[in-house]
Amino acid sequence: MSDLKEIACRIRQDIIEMLLKAKSGHPGGSLSAADILAVLYFRIMNIDSANPGWSERDRFVLSKGHAAPVLYAALAEKGYFSREELQHLRQTGHFLQGHPDMKKVPGVDMSTGSLGQGISAAVGMALAGKMDQKTYKVYCLVGDGEMNEGLVWEAAMAAAHYKLDNLIGILDFNGLQIDGETEKVMNSSPLSDKWGAFGWNVLEVDGHDISALTDTLEAAKQVQGKPTMIIAKTIKGKGVSFMENQAGWHGNAPSPEQAEAALAELRGEN
Repeated sequence: MSDLKEIACRIRQDIIEMLLKAKSGHPGGSLSAADILAVLYFRIMNIDSANPGWSERDRFVLSKGHAAPVLYAALAEKGYFSREELQHLRQTGHFLQGHPDMKKVPGVDMSTGSLGQGISAAVGMALAGKMDQKTYKVYCLVGDGEMNEGLVWEAAMAAAHYKLDNLIGILDFNGLQIDGETEKVMNSSPLSDKWGAFGWNVLEVDGHDISALTDTLEAAKQVQGKPTMIIAKTIKGKGVSFMENQAGWHGNAPSPEQAEAALAELRGEN
């Protein structure tokens, strides 16, 4: 567990450094998902960074595609590409775009960005796995602001209809979206009841508790006959005190001074 915590911390540092260099990007929802991706990529998923196209691999879809920095940091940490590339986020002539591109970035299984489409693609990938009699799992990270999209609920209905027990969704439930609190922008609560009513197995977990995340994801892998949605309670901007629970940090890059303070905090220097 201590190794995973260290990995999550490095991922958070990479996020801050990437956004500082790019002078744009989305820190809040990237930082909130760092622990989730650390557990997925370094404990749960059956993947091989030396063979990104391996047909038997587990798949991951970042449906909240604007949080691409957390995915890029995890992929670089896992060895899919050089860490040097992280310094070229959103730069012309480099492949780490503002949203993930499956045709250019090693390890990205689905291009995402338009909210709601990622989980819809994940349903298709899971259905294909069933039809091809493959054993891989499809993991999909969705945002709570993304629950505003009707497309999400169409996908939820289809996944339950086809009994896609090879599909595991993780809801990054940080309570904030670009325009403010999710409950005030468009209240989608109670999410646990709604996903259950759509025919999904629902689990809830502290999205920053590495041990609990690991146990919950392992439990989800054993579910049969229905897809699982893990509602992970998180903190937007987690790890950087002045960014935590602040909707204003949804899509703003830190200044050099702010980045220096954030990195010092993440390194435990203050």
